[in-house]
Amino acid sequence: MTILDQINANKRKEIELAKSLFSINDLEASVLFQRRCPSLKEAVLTKSGIIAEFKRKSPSKGIINGSVTPSDVAEGYHSAGVSAMSCLTDKDYFGGTFDDLKEVRAAVDIPILRKDFMLDEYQVYEAKSIGADIILLIAASLSIAETKTLAKVAKDLGLNVLLEIHDDKELDYINEYCDAVGVNNRNLKTFEVSTDVSKNLANQIPDEFVKISESGISNVEVIQELKTYGYSGFLIGENFMRTTNPGQACKDFIQELSGR
Repeated sequence: MTILDQINANKRKEIELAKSLFSINDLEASVLFQRRCPSLKEAVLTKSGIIAEFKRKSPSKGIINGSVTPSDVAEGYHSAGVSAMSCLTDKDYFGGTFDDLKEVRAAVDIPILRKDFMLDEYQVYEAKSIGADIILLIAASLSIAETKTLAKVAKDLGLNVLLEIHDDKELDYINEYCDAVGVNNRNLKTFEVSTDVSKNLANQIPDEFVKISESGISNVEVIQELKTYGYSGFLIGENFMRTTNPGQACKDFIQELSGR
């Protein structure tokens, strides 16, 4: 069993517990559920293209940063000029919580991605109820049919959809309800990272979708190269989060990028 299999098995238990505590009607009653979600595509194409992440830990790296608060990081990222922000809500493997995302939502008005392992329609309603604007659908965790169903539910609720793929076999998961296609440069089996994954898949992703490269992006030169392959969005987490001041690290990075 891979780490992704373990995470998904644990996630299904979490979902069943959540369903027993809160109905979809309860989720729809949230004040945040009525928010209009801003466009991920517009934010990526008109701003820096950086999607900066709040991430406490990961299965492969352990604790990344356990001292900063979601609101401080969010305000720092916003001030730096990010297009959007990603917030982990998986607790057991990434140390995230719904409260983290709610704190980020209260601090900034930029698009926020609920980064989690989405397996059930219930989670899409959950995402909207806690203030997320974007959901992540990981092809490796879903079937093609499940992906399309979840993406349609998200669009019906006004959410943006970021589909994450890892190889050419997952290109068939792309559907008309997606707003962006993210290529994860991290091999989920070996955890090796290479931006060659993004480069190899670039021409196979239809141009109608915003192309986002994820993982392994630690310097401006990498972004400049990936832009020549058609990528306009770049999800960066550990590079900023492992510093004592993620917001400042992000600001320095974007300033260097804009100066190129």
